[in-house]
Amino acid sequence: MANIRPLYDRVIVKRIEEVEQARGGIIIPDTAKEKPQEGEVIAVGNGKVLNSGERVPLEVKAGDRVLFGKYAGSDIKLDDEEYLILREDDILGIIERAAKGKGK
Repeated sequence: MANIRPLYDRVIVKRIEEVEQARGGIIIPDTAKEKPQEGEVIAVGNGKVLNSGERVPLEVKAGDRVLFGKYAGSDIKLDDEEYLILREDDILGIIERAAKGKGK
């Protein structure tokens, strides 16, 4: 990826494509599929600047898997790769995978 750092409270996310499983032999063409709403954080800005001048760091960090709204952010293309740039407020949650074999 190109050397890019988003500004303020913006985050660059690469969408994670879900593995396609055709049930009943029905194959959905690419044009009819919805874009995934899950992605991996590639880069984050320095944080939001409040009116008082104080900088609030972001909750997410590079490498986090996140969920975001269907129409959130702006699609961008860097080095023939598609990414999504959005504000931290557009991120709905961080996906935390439980370790297999621990707990119930």
